[in-house]
Amino acid sequence: MKNPLLLLLPLIFILCFNCVASASREISGAQTVSDTPDRILVNQVGYHPHSDKIALIRVKTAKFEVIDVNSGKVVFTGKPGPFKYWDQSGDSVCAADFSAVTIPGKYQICLKDNSVCSYVFEIGRDVYTDVAKASLKAFYLNRSGIEITKEFGGKWARPAGHPDTEVIVHASASSEKRPEGTIISSAGGWYDAGDYNKYIVNSGISTYTLLLFCQMYPEFCKNFNGNIPESNNAIPDVMDELLVNLRWMLTMQDPDDGGVYHKLTNKKFCDFVMPDKATDPRYVVLKSTAASLDFTATMAMASRVLTQSDSKELVFLGKTCLEAAQKSYAWANANPAVYFKNPTDISTGAYDDMELSDEFFWAATELGLAKNDMMLISQKEIQAQKTRVPSWDYSGMTGIISLSLSDLPKATNHKTEAQKILLDYADMLVAVSENSAYKVSLDFFKWGSNSDVVNQALIKLVAYKVSGDEKYLASVQGDVDYILGRNATGYCFVTGFGSRQVMNIHHRPSGSDGITDPYPGFLAGGPNTVVLNDCPEINRSTFPAKSYADAECSYSTNEVAINWNAPLFFVLSAMDLHSQNDKIK
Repeated sequence: MKNPLLLLLPLIFILCFNCVASASREISGAQTVSDTPDRILVNQVGYHPHSDKIALIRVKTAKFEVIDVNSGKVVFTGKPGPFKYWDQSGDSVCAADFSAVTIPGKYQICLKDNSVCSYVFEIGRDVYTDVAKASLKAFYLNRSGIEITKEFGGKWARPAGHPDTEVIVHASASSEKRPEGTIISSAGGWYDAGDYNKYIVNSGISTYTLLLFCQMYPEFCKNFNGNIPESNNAIPDVMDELLVNLRWMLTMQDPDDGGVYHKLTNKKFCDFVMPDKATDPRYVVLKSTAASLDFTATMAMASRVLTQSDSKELVFLGKTCLEAAQKSYAWANANPAVYFKNPTDISTGAYDDMELSDEFFWAATELGLAKNDMMLISQKEIQAQKTRVPSWDYSGMTGIISLSLSDLPKATNHKTEAQKILLDYADMLVAVSENSAYKVSLDFFKWGSNSDVVNQALIKLVAYKVSGDEKYLASVQGDVDYILGRNATGYCFVTGFGSRQVMNIHHRPSGSDGITDPYPGFLAGGPNTVVLNDCPEINRSTFPAKSYADAECSYSTNEVAINWNAPLFFVLSAMDLHSQNDKIK
């Protein structure tokens, strides 16, 4: 992932924020109008009938109208609020609240006698069903070592690549019983991002997020059909999909000492070719403290979730996971400062992290909950965690989440402390969104900014689970609206959805399969100014909320990654569930 050598890739699309192009479009039931949709920002997928519905308008107007697309009739007229400036986008917008429109259908918002209209959007109880399913299906499409068949992959069917049954132990990973050059099998799992490598640190947070969803929404999972090869077995599809990666993670543990290899990788990023054409040798590289701790936490969490299953197979696997977690935790404690750094002959993603206190806390928390041993966790450690969204390089909040949801009697005091931290953080996120011009909790832009949006929404959903306060659900709606089009770029950031679609993701299969449409269901990384020159011929905005390019070369804004899609699935599916249960607003 994030390979500087990709700077010379051909440009596919240039995004310009300094001009707005007018277009003419036929509206069913209404006359042809000249519109400029990016002057009215909406959730391009749609809204639940009883959710808050707020569009953002970028032009001065005394009123706005909501038009039923099929009949052409005005169903609601409103007055927008005052303009509000956002220093992250460098522009001002005013809010157009049309929450009063509740009848299912297809609509547009129009201004100035229909001279300016938004993209068409839908109101309905199941508006998030398809996009939620696609966000999980993206993991299937990104599986390593298997053929993607036409039955389940449609036009994105492809041959299998990277069987990973003959992986070389790199010199950095060698041990007495597994010297350099030893061949091991480490098959399965998901490709990490836009590249074909597999990384334990990023796999940990991604798999944990899906396990957390299974823990919080078991009934939804039982009824969820992801249309994957395992759909007809007795295991829920969400669980089936995460097991693909969990079982691969188990192969990355050295059975002799319990340490965990940091990554399975080529020595360098391959060209943009299909998986079966990428045949460079594969290596496991260095056992690291971070990888071993993330592995510990994920396996311990898996043991808790799997042992609650009705499946004897999964209960047995849960016991295996707990044993593996204890071994990796022992290795990490014996090797507390093995920080990962790429060996000189390896140039793929490092996922390097020099601060591991949060990983030690997360691992101890998950292992303590799995073993019902709260002596592994101290109140002081709980209080020391930063209030930040979960990410591959910060896992303190994942431990806080797990403690907040625990039902162990021994964990009562820890749970109380963790819930206070969680709810205080969620309240702060709600306050930020209420004061934001763009009605979103995000007020900073890092690499993968869209993942921060969905992870903030995840925090609020956990807060709702803990407290039952529906203000958190209402705030999540703003985050969903942002991802699905109500943002400063005007893009719906989930591939395959919306009117202004992301088409040119930094993703090797999508970029080399000869198909115009990208793999669907992926969350694009999103705007930021961390790297402004990944596409030298594209002039990106210096305002971070607008600094985005829908171009294959823009690995800093348009790559995809499993740790971004996991919270995307979590949030969209939770909102789909709450929509069906009439729990929005």
